[in-house]
Amino acid sequence: MLSYTEENYLKALLRVGNQNEGKAEAGTNELAAEVGVKPATATDMFKKLKEKKLVDYQKYGKISLTDTGRKLAVNIIRKHRLWETFLYQKLDFSWDEVHEVAEQLEHIQSEKLINKLDEFLDYPAFDPHGDPIPKANGEILLMDRIVLSELKPGQKAIVVAVRDTSIVFLQYLKKLGINIGTPIKVIETVPFDGSMVVSIDNQEPRSVSVQFADGLYVRK
Repeated sequence: MLSYTEENYLKALLRVGNQNEGKAEAGTNELAAEVGVKPATATDMFKKLKEKKLVDYQKYGKISLTDTGRKLAVNIIRKHRLWETFLYQKLDFSWDEVHEVAEQLEHIQSEKLINKLDEFLDYPAFDPHGDPIPKANGEILLMDRIVLSELKPGQKAIVVAVRDTSIVFLQYLKKLGINIGTPIKVIETVPFDGSMVVSIDNQEPRSVSVQFADGLYVRK
């Protein structure tokens, strides 16, 4: 059985690796920043995980998950996203509240409980933030999506996921009335700083920053 900390490192490696243009690897500094520790601390942990044959790691090289490590990481993410969905759908938590609680619940080891939870929720494909929920066999449904900043003036799209899941950003989106499925149209892109003028759900156009536009996934 893995410790909570070891599970968090595996999950972080899978997440960061997927963000690196789909490559299933990452550097020590990237992972240390993701977990919130010093690089030396991360290095010590990855040595331990290598001994358990959960990661492939060479000094000063990239780190990647072994097949066993990836299976465990995917399962942790599955549990996390199922708990987020349960909290959001059944207990009326808002989408900026579910992550912190799911971080605690994801370490529950009962496979039967998680499978029952999946069944109880009618096998959801996506969590409240639009991220795919891995199936029991580890399969992950992929969706064609791009960040809002990639759209051109005049193009329309629908919000399908949140790339920036920080509490402050989710609360800001809620204030603007943005949820999964909200339509957005790009009116103008400002060449000077890359900011955009957009219409959210057919409302009056408003200016949004590059950080905002990079934080939302949309589908045309």
